[in-house]
Amino acid sequence: MGADESYVTMYAKSCCDDDEDQLLPENSTDQFMIRVSVSIAVVADRAGCPLVCFNSRNSVLYPRQRLVSGTEWCNYVMWNIIENTQVPFPLEEDIHWGPTLSTNPTSENLSEIISGRLAQFAGDCAANQDIRCMEVYINLFKVSPLLHHRLLEGTMKREVKCEAGRGLLYRKDENFGEWYSEVVVDGEMIEYYDISGCYILRPWAMSIWEVMQTFFDAEIKKMKIKNCYFPLFVSSGVLQKEKDHIEGFAPEVAWVTKSGESELEMPIAIRPTSETVMYPYFSKWIRGHRDLPLRLNQWCNVVRWEFSNPTPFIRSREFLWQEGHTAFATKKEADTEVLEVLELYRRIYEEFLAVPVIKGKKSEHEKFAGGLYTTSVEAFVPNTGRGIEGATSHSLGQNFAKMFEINFENEKGEKSMVWQNSWACTTRTIGVMIMVHGDDKGLVLPPKVAPLQVVVIPECYEDANIWGIFDACADVIKSLEEAGIRAEADYRDNYSPGWKYSHWEMKGVPLRIEIGPKDLANNQVRAVRRDNSAKSDIPMADLVKGVKDMLNNIQQSLFDAATQKRDACIHVVHTWEEFTEALGEKKMILAPWCDEEEVEKDVKTRTNGEMGAAKSLCTPFDQPALPEGTLCFASGKPAKKWTYWGRSNL
Repeated sequence: MGADESYVTMYAKSCCDDDEDQLLPENSTDQFMIRVSVSIAVVADRAGCPLVCFNSRNSVLYPRQRLVSGTEWCNYVMWNIIENTQVPFPLEEDIHWGPTLSTNPTSENLSEIISGRLAQFAGDCAANQDIRCMEVYINLFKVSPLLHHRLLEGTMKREVKCEAGRGLLYRKDENFGEWYSEVVVDGEMIEYYDISGCYILRPWAMSIWEVMQTFFDAEIKKMKIKNCYFPLFVSSGVLQKEKDHIEGFAPEVAWVTKSGESELEMPIAIRPTSETVMYPYFSKWIRGHRDLPLRLNQWCNVVRWEFSNPTPFIRSREFLWQEGHTAFATKKEADTEVLEVLELYRRIYEEFLAVPVIKGKKSEHEKFAGGLYTTSVEAFVPNTGRGIEGATSHSLGQNFAKMFEINFENEKGEKSMVWQNSWACTTRTIGVMIMVHGDDKGLVLPPKVAPLQVVVIPECYEDANIWGIFDACADVIKSLEEAGIRAEADYRDNYSPGWKYSHWEMKGVPLRIEIGPKDLANNQVRAVRRDNSAKSDIPMADLVKGVKDMLNNIQQSLFDAATQKRDACIHVVHTWEEFTEALGEKKMILAPWCDEEEVEKDVKTRTNGEMGAAKSLCTPFDQPALPEGTLCFASGKPAKKWTYWGRSNL
């Protein structure tokens, strides 16, 4: 069998054609062994890691053990399987793959053994500081606990589909969870970490966060809000001072109990939020009305030890955020700020991330623990049929002022308590953007937040004027950068133009510019949009204007498309039967409600199931008319307001 007719190639082709009978034996255990073998071979070849091939005889021509490539090893293993001989699994002693396996192990045992070997492989890679091998391990095997389903059966399918131009194994409409897990890794947004629920934010993701940070930081400084930083740790006594507040966070609080080998006399909490960290010092700093308002913000990380379904950006045990904490002399001032900050959050989502949101007020049941009331911007992901709390702005009233004795002497010389707010926006914003805009080719980034707005790709074919094309690319980059557009050229000569197209599509770059011999001759560039793949030629003389117009159009088109999809999922209902039907169809539901907490709890109880319970998302500020006599959809009592309901990622 020739090198280009390997079992690996044959297996890949059979998977791609969905016709595994061409190669795979009928025995299910043998089929499973072949899938495992192919997967290990792919890992080995990607990592440049040789495997040990075993022979039953031992001679100069056929040594008992010899190092071979993953593909060659896989050919030998598969031949043994097909010929019904002993199956020699990789044993390379240097990386401790383990002993050989005989034929006919159970699938459960085999999966267990392979998992153990891969874990050992990762440890040895780390010990030997083999970064390349370690990266391969994390990318291919850490991303899913279902080794046999996600990787052992799917790795070669993935390889073939990449070559065919579609870089993702899962489709957004068919398996949203697996699609999302793939796109955040392959789009180079995150990398999985060895502590569950924690993720490495790669530069591509951090750049997006920095764009939002730059905007928001400038806006709050216009409001005379100043940045500060408080410690990560909080004593248990201070944390537990506000009972209702800490009860809301208690299950998520992480505690430090040891220093080295010594037990701490008192455990120290890692902040889940900073109200109890900051407010003892508000009490110290505020004495009279001239000390008000006190308006602080900090950019930091917090830890909330989520136990259910960690999801990159959406639900993680550590995340980045900004949190504002302010104190005022009057409730009116505090109420004004709540809405001003909420409007900034709306702008982040709609103007930068191109994600439509609904501004509204949370119910008493869903408000911030210990606060007076909570406002939020609510997003919706049509593919999952779930709402997502995008950001929150809370009025804390005077509850925390009472607990922490934050008092001041007013202009009349009387002792008063301050009115407080807190508000926050997290890296969840990035996850919402990915879920709303991403497609089966990968990320789709709105130009305003894209780390790279334009990528320029030279198309150099045989006999082409390579240096002329490269010079044209450099001129394009210079012109765009001088106009304030984030642009780079991909000059890598070890990848084809087609591979580069797929790579930058996966990363979501809004606009691709291609320059080939024809473009050079016509003094033009070919522009290709990421959002809809539309192509157009732009004369060099109109380059900057043409690119700017196209980027603005992409930004608006993404928002319009997302709004249209979101609005198509909103159903107005009046009865419980209509409500349950719409909920089963994964809709965002607008319903008349009596605004009673017990009724909301009852809705949760009655809708609780495998998909999770329904909850109130928010009562929109923009209220439709409520005709007299309208009844609550759930209780039949007189309705007081229209409220959005649905399942939620929170």
